[in-house]
Amino acid sequence: MKELLPILPKPSRYLGTEWGAPRGDPASARVHLAFAFPDLYEVGMSYLGQRILLDRANRHDGALAERVFSPCLATMDILRERGVPLATLETDTPLSSLDAVAFHLTHELCYANVLAMLELGGIPVRSAERGEGDPLVLAGGGCALAAEPVAPFIDAFVLGDGEAVLDALLDELAASRSRSKAETLAALAELPGIYVPAFFPERVGVVAHEGPGPDRPARAVVEDLDRLECPTDLVLPHAKAVHDRLSVEIARGCTRGCRFCHAGMTYRPVRERSQETVLRALDRGLHEQGYEEVSFLSLSTGDYSALEDLFTRSFDRCAAEQVSFSLPSLRAGTVSSAIWERMASIRRTGATVAPEAGSQRLRDVINKGIGREDLMRHVRALFSRGWSQVKLYFMIGLPTETDEDVRAIYELCREVADIAPKGRKRLQVTASVSPFVPKPHTPFQWERQDAPEETTRKVEMLRELFGRDKRLKLRWHEPEMNFLEGVFSRGGRELAVVVEEAARRGLLFASWTDHFRMGPWLELFDDLGIDPRAYLAARDPGKPLPWDHLNVGVSREFLLLERRRALSESTTPDCRYNDCQGCGACDMAAARSGGDGLRPRVVLPERDQVPEDPDPGAGPPASSREAPPVLSEDLTRKAAHYRLWYTKEGPAAYLSTLEMGAFWERAMRRAGIKPTFSKGFHPMPQISQHRALPVGVESRAEYVDLFTREEYDPAELARRLNEQAVEGIRVLLAEPLSMGRKQAQAPREEYSLRYTGPDPEGWRRAWEAFLASGSFPFVRRSKRGDKEDDARAYAAEGEFTGTDGLRLVLDWSNGYVSPLTLVRAVQPDVEATDFRLKKTAQRFEGTEKTG
Repeated sequence: MKELLPILPKPSRYLGTEWGAPRGDPASARVHLAFAFPDLYEVGMSYLGQRILLDRANRHDGALAERVFSPCLATMDILRERGVPLATLETDTPLSSLDAVAFHLTHELCYANVLAMLELGGIPVRSAERGEGDPLVLAGGGCALAAEPVAPFIDAFVLGDGEAVLDALLDELAASRSRSKAETLAALAELPGIYVPAFFPERVGVVAHEGPGPDRPARAVVEDLDRLECPTDLVLPHAKAVHDRLSVEIARGCTRGCRFCHAGMTYRPVRERSQETVLRALDRGLHEQGYEEVSFLSLSTGDYSALEDLFTRSFDRCAAEQVSFSLPSLRAGTVSSAIWERMASIRRTGATVAPEAGSQRLRDVINKGIGREDLMRHVRALFSRGWSQVKLYFMIGLPTETDEDVRAIYELCREVADIAPKGRKRLQVTASVSPFVPKPHTPFQWERQDAPEETTRKVEMLRELFGRDKRLKLRWHEPEMNFLEGVFSRGGRELAVVVEEAARRGLLFASWTDHFRMGPWLELFDDLGIDPRAYLAARDPGKPLPWDHLNVGVSREFLLLERRRALSESTTPDCRYNDCQGCGACDMAAARSGGDGLRPRVVLPERDQVPEDPDPGAGPPASSREAPPVLSEDLTRKAAHYRLWYTKEGPAAYLSTLEMGAFWERAMRRAGIKPTFSKGFHPMPQISQHRALPVGVESRAEYVDLFTREEYDPAELARRLNEQAVEGIRVLLAEPLSMGRKQAQAPREEYSLRYTGPDPEGWRRAWEAFLASGSFPFVRRSKRGDKEDDARAYAAEGEFTGTDGLRLVLDWSNGYVSPLTLVRAVQPDVEATDFRLKKTAQRFEGTEKTG
């Protein structure tokens, strides 16, 4: 794929040269696999779980793990037209040449993308059609516990916590090179947390076990997170990820018992990391990654039992380095006034809280555990400390819901707006509404789902109510999209033909509103003779469900009990602070005897220390590694201003100006170089990139100006930044500047143009005619419209260098045009893969800077 970078949209998605990206030789690896994410790079790089598994796999002896993401639709078309297979980011290895491809399934609407990636990678999509020379196709993630619609395409599922089984899985994959596929699958089936669909054939609509392994594969669980070292040297994305920040996982699992929540049931019990483990990961993460924002990650961050102390100890560390701090997943009533005071001292964008239902009756049905007063205290604390924007998350279509419950959403939002201080500017209370989908392995898995027409009616009711108050805003998810999610969420293997045909028809990225269209999906179901609305109906608790053969820990009896409690509007307390509710997830016999079995693990003072027995598979404990440098503030040092001259060659040429800005800031943070920051609501490092270099154009003479809080020896500044650089970027020189913001700019730039395509004589004739002309009119196209211009006016000098080379000096004294635009003006039909353009020098008045 790398040879196609010049013509791919957003090519930085496919470079594989990020800071922290794995490096290795496929020829010497005992096992070579790819972690595959069936969505765009920007989405996939937001998921911490896959990045953690990538790091852990590459610590395993003899393993080389790489990444691959779903290309965008335009890139898919290019790959098919050119006959180029989808390949890994790091070594450009076609997927068909790997030992295994492991998909991360985060939601049901990504299933067709999985098949599209297999087809693009040259791998037969159905497991039964793959031969001995084909890679094994694996899948894990939140959906793996009920992904029967894709079971015919997957050789083995990893259920639960991937770290708990990864090392054993990699050993079996390494051994697969010397045995048959059937032998490998049999060995995998014996591992805890592995489900091999081939050993569970469907007989008259019921999945039965026939083969090796347990009758009901159970999820793998990491019992104690402190025995897993928190990796911090993870891959930093080039292209900006959806969630682009340092995320530190502080806990797994949640026992609040929300009856609609798949994750809350399937990730039990609660397992908290100790404060010392979290703080150590925070310190190393800031040093090794250079992020400007930190977030604590958990299903319910506000429920972390030592949150106030942890937040206080973390906040000052971040504030000293101008690192912003966010606490997602805050639950009403779980945040102390001390935390609110500290949060109020940093920038306040918006705050979120999830009542899920407007009425208290319905909140009791779903066991949300939030009372009206909890919510009002939470919001009052926000408003009193300066917040003006609050977002409330709700679901519509919940079991037993009435129109009165729907109207209660509006009433609750209006009440929230009413408690804001009078005259509060920019006051905005937003209700974000999602249709309820009954998820597998929850107490509501037997309930009905609203049809799209009913959901639309309820949304229209809310729209009319919210239109009465300018302080309120309503957002909602597309009902048809949630309808499709419900179909695949509750379906069995009979839907495999739907997934297969959807991929064949190009119905991809179904979770993206700009790609999703319901009409083609309904046509597809009709063509296959499948009624999708049947999947929305209520289920008989006495009949089997498509996922009953998988054991998530929580028992069927407990789910039925919770369903009865829901229908009687009674609540269930959180077992973290109350008696055990008998859900079945924990090994209570071991817990009662004081053993190490699976049980809730909550931070207590006597446990709040560095673990003595970290998991050896996770690498050496952080305390044994080189400690990060102390970044103390020396107020006696003077601020300074520098210009860095650097190269931008090879893969770095495909980084955009915006991506380069993020690179410089994070490289400076990792190098311990302190930039100065702008004033105002959102302080930014004072880094000035000048004339933007077009994506795909190389340079040996780029420069960037930066202000620092301290003076540095220029050679030392260059050395430290080069230690943090990625492939293709090298600082050549750091030169001091005056403290003035206006610095000299180069009016002329020199470029080397080399032609590598067919008909070099025709290429030379075109450029000879251009250089000989007095003017060369062309049309500049932009979002503002077309504009006529003269390309010859920008070319100050031109000289041929051999049969396929040209030296160009471009003059920007009277305006700037992208050099690529000028090249295309001379030869509009030449493909971007047929030439190479590189900046070789910048000419100032009387001086010249070159690489």
